Amino acid sequence: MHINWRKTVTVMLDVVLGAYVIAGLTAFNKPDDTARICTKVSIDIQDETTNGFINTREIKARLERSKLYPLGKPMGYVSSRAIEETLRRSPFVKTAECYKTQDGHVHITLTQRTPIVRIKASNGDDYYIDDNNQIMPNSHYTSDLIIATGNINKWFAENYVSVLASTLMASNLWRNQIEQVNILPDRSVELIPRVGNHIVNIGTMPESRNKAERSKLIAQFTQNKMDRLEKFYKYGLSQAGWNKYSYINLEFDNQIICKKRSLN
Repeated sequence: MHINWRKTVTVMLDVVLGAYVIAGLTAFNKPDDTARICTKVSIDIQDETTNGFINTREIKARLERSKLYPLGKPMGYVSSRAIEETLRRSPFVKTAECYKTQDGHVHITLTQRTPIVRIKASNGDDYYIDDNNQIMPNSHYTSDLIIATGNINKWFAENYVSVLASTLMASNLWRNQIEQVNILPDRSVELIPRVGNHIVNIGTMPESRNKAERSKLIAQFTQNKMDRLEKFYKYGLSQAGWNKYSYINLEFDNQIICKKRSLN
């Protein structure tokens, strides 16, 4: 079979030329990111009223210090990835997302880390523990959290106090009733309630080298102790009076030891 190479080459050149024309028209019609200017920045902190660690003013200031605040800049030079990475480095930011739209609008969405307990240890440490059992630095945060005091180092706070506080905060009753946890030198736990002029000792938390098992044991331990305390509140203090005892000891499973308040 005879092949007309001249005709074949001509067809191939026509195809290549057509492809170049289409590519050129596409590039010509595509908006130029370097020419479009960012005219609006939206910062959405989804849980700003709940947690209150950061606000839009602080986010704007952080981006300005890093020379990443996009307003007035060409959209082609606005890096969504750089903005996200910078904001995620904040000790109070849990997630950060940023995207651009064709109309020159940059959207930034943030969520904050959630504190569950404030640590004010006897060694002078002052910080928060979040719901992932990780340390957060002290700030102007003023929400009504349980405060943990006493003999607490950071390891003990992350591995023991955090689980204790999470279990208490999960209950509407104890979240509102317990205002302070105090760790004694022997690591036994005292609870200071809002209502009732007394202190509750629930003993020492169970230990385990396995993190998952330890968390489960501490949660069960705390729940059992608080169930006993709730029954004592309901059937004991409600009859005897909330201020009759100065110290309530729940350390032992088969008894509750109460110390009467001195009349002097």
